[in-house]
Amino acid sequence: MTKTKIALVTGASSGIGKATAERLAKAGYKVYGTSRRAAQAGLQSFEMLALDVTNDQSVEAAVADLIRREGRIDLLVNNAGFGVAPAGAEESTIEQAQSIFNTNFYGIVRMTRAVVPQMRKQGSGRILNISSVLGFLPAPYMALYAATKHAVEGYSESLDHELRTRGIRVSTIQPAYTKTGFDSNLLEPDAKLVEYQKNRAALNILVKEAVEGGDEPSVVADTILKAAVATRPKLKYTSGGLACRLKFLRRFAPAFMFDAGIRKDFRLDA
Repeated sequence: MTKTKIALVTGASSGIGKATAERLAKAGYKVYGTSRRAAQAGLQSFEMLALDVTNDQSVEAAVADLIRREGRIDLLVNNAGFGVAPAGAEESTIEQAQSIFNTNFYGIVRMTRAVVPQMRKQGSGRILNISSVLGFLPAPYMALYAATKHAVEGYSESLDHELRTRGIRVSTIQPAYTKTGFDSNLLEPDAKLVEYQKNRAALNILVKEAVEGGDEPSVVADTILKAAVATRPKLKYTSGGLACRLKFLRRFAPAFMFDAGIRKDFRLDA
């Protein structure tokens, strides 16, 4: 890179966010990570800022502070997010549904609104939104999480068309299962029903096993760097072998065959 570029990575205290911040720093970016509580200085190769993506004032203050320090922002990686433990869709209240959308989707909207004015002023910038294979696949017993990722996909693709003529590109990153501790940080559904108890127990085991066998966060970080530096960025980047295979099957497999595969994998007809 001919000059130091400024990157902002949300949810950078662990997992994909931390691996991404470290990978970008190694590639020559000056990186600012964020978490609800900024980490102590000197514990990582990048600086941490306190930022809560669910709070308008927190987002605006942190982005304004970064721009005051650096005078620009070249890359935003929207990574912050969480999920609900496998459960029937009706086992989450409206309040819980609103909570997951507030972080996973509206958090991205807040961050985008905060950085785009500076990027427009610069005439350049890149926004990478961490989606998932569940942004293009159905996910029985993870309906709310899948819904947030489908929303991220639609928002990102639409936004890219709006901003492309202003020198700003928007892409989504679509990993599959990743070894991040995601499964240990899932919220429990807040309206559990006995009718789903057996399914919940089986799916929790399945998800835990899948995460343990998933890609390392560094795999996703490498994909993010590839998207960040691409001369002609794509709208969507799958990350890892499983994600690529699933995307291929989703595109080319007959609908009835794909539907049967989903039901088999989630043991819905057992």
